[in-house]
Amino acid sequence: MQPTNRSRRILQPVKLWFVYLSLCLALVLDLVPTGRLPGVPDWLALVLAFWCVREPLRVGMGTGFLFGLLVDVGHGAAMGQHALAYVLLAYGANGLSRRVLWFPPAEQALHIMPLLLLTQVLMVLVRLVAGAEFPGWWYFVGSFTGTLLWVPLHFLLLLPQYRPADRDDNRPI
Repeated sequence: MQPTNRSRRILQPVKLWFVYLSLCLALVLDLVPTGRLPGVPDWLALVLAFWCVREPLRVGMGTGFLFGLLVDVGHGAAMGQHALAYVLLAYGANGLSRRVLWFPPAEQALHIMPLLLLTQVLMVLVRLVAGAEFPGWWYFVGSFTGTLLWVPLHFLLLLPQYRPADRDDNRPI
């Protein structure tokens, strides 16, 4: 007897164009001027961490560096600030990918939260070294918001990969 609480759908391999499309959409969301609204997550860091965990051979530190430079140019930030943070995020997510994939999405979020928080701490440290003011403790709420958004983002980004649920008798799988 098969368990009834599990899905019987099989994931297809991810299309590389979809990975980069989702990263570009996250970049656009990051470049939307939100001012100093507390709790706005770093969309690109969140999507980058997701794809580094799901596809560690396709998305890695090079992707993090490239998109980090694009965010630096878009925000007018210190050149390399986001690039450094995203490279370390990609390194950590790639390193944890085998472990994280064993857990359901809600528990995966608990593994990703320290990576998102470390990314924000690193960006604040680079800003402080460059002479900027401390943005306040509310700045770090974005990593906790990103943690809460991990589960819906997980299902949204995996949606195009699901095979249809109907069974074909001529297909062996």
